[in-house]
Amino acid sequence: MRKWILAAMPLMIGALAASAQVKKPAPAKPAAARQATAKQGGGATAQIAKGKILYKQYCISCHQENGTGVPRMNPPLVKTEYVLGDKTRLIGILLNGLNEDVEINGDYYSNPMPSQAALKDQEIADILSYVRNSFGNKASTVSAAEVTAVRATIK
Repeated sequence: MRKWILAAMPLMIGALAASAQVKKPAPAKPAAARQATAKQGGGATAQIAKGKILYKQYCISCHQENGTGVPRMNPPLVKTEYVLGDKTRLIGILLNGLNEDVEINGDYYSNPMPSQAALKDQEIADILSYVRNSFGNKASTVSAAEVTAVRATIK
């Protein structure tokens, strides 16, 4: 019996060693790469998710769930210059409201948009980041600091 155990010992040790192999961890990303990923991916993803919740609370009744708006009343948010263009102008629309006809792709929209200035800067940034990255849109996110800067110019 001892001979069998001694003969089988190398096989058992080999099997144990194979099952207990330790995987080497992936090399750590440099700090700059981790920060860039957090700003672009994780941070932006969380901001957009928060923006979606706020959009459903404050914007969906006029601009609809899919961002198409209501013909001749509330403009669409889908791939328009208003959404994808100058962030300062877009932030200003939320802070000041909009009480003029808007022409988008040859169609006019005339329903006044009330000011959303009661929302916090971060909430506005989250909503706009969601809108700028939903409905087929792809644009940079909006920061609370950008909203704060625009709000400071409003008298």
